[in-house]
Amino acid sequence: MAESKDAQITEPPATAVYALGSNPAESARLRRQSDELRPYSAELLDRVGLGPGRSAIDLGCGPSGIIQLLCDRVSPGGRVVGVDADPVHVSMARQFADERGLSNVEIVAADARLTGLPSASFDLVHSRTLLVTIPEPARVVSEMVRLARPGGAVASLEPDTEHTVCYPAHPAFERICELFHAAFRRNGADPFIGRRLTELYRQAGLEDIGVEVRAPIHPAGDTRRTIRLDLVRSLRPMILARGLAEERELDELDRTVREHLANPNTLMMPTLYFLTWGRRPTAT
Repeated sequence: MAESKDAQITEPPATAVYALGSNPAESARLRRQSDELRPYSAELLDRVGLGPGRSAIDLGCGPSGIIQLLCDRVSPGGRVVGVDADPVHVSMARQFADERGLSNVEIVAADARLTGLPSASFDLVHSRTLLVTIPEPARVVSEMVRLARPGGAVASLEPDTEHTVCYPAHPAFERICELFHAAFRRNGADPFIGRRLTELYRQAGLEDIGVEVRAPIHPAGDTRRTIRLDLVRSLRPMILARGLAEERELDELDRTVREHLANPNTLMMPTLYFLTWGRRPTAT
């Protein structure tokens, strides 16, 4: 029997294609991430020159994103919009803004691929660790460009996980990395997205594109030091469902690698971070 027209045009909702799933552990990790990546996000905002009275939007803001940072930059007189497709994160982000008295913030429940917001509405359109988690990231970049005013900025901070340093090497960490990539890429998400950002920006028509890379070494006790383990914890339901590993192995790997990383003599550089920005051409 032939599919109906509606069935042919239906696509999975944004929450279904998000590579890391939706669960309390992932929400908690995202909240920690807001503090962990704050210095790099502040550097990125320095590059685009966001100032008082401007408007900014954070796509895929999660529970808090860079909402506070944006408010600090555009105040007084500016406005900030946070967008997320997960209703749990929308609620958490609204609570975050309310608790901090961020009266110039609006949190919107929408798909970053097609927000439904008016075109050319923002001086800055931003995303952080969003493009890495979804298939067809070019669709989100296209939406980012549409939302930016002529001459406005588009900026992204995204990881590239190919180059990870754990020294001395440990087979349990190598197995964790193997499981991470196998589960993370199941829906077409690209863990190497960082290197592709400038290409995606060019293809979307941006100009004055800039890029910088950070390769942080996290010392023992730093919460970012165990990010690969924390991501595998978020991916655990998918790993088990796909038969990539069993509960016992995952528990043992988690314990072993955390012990290895607790040693201050172990060197840990979990990922590269690409800071990328560009401008929408000014209308002629």
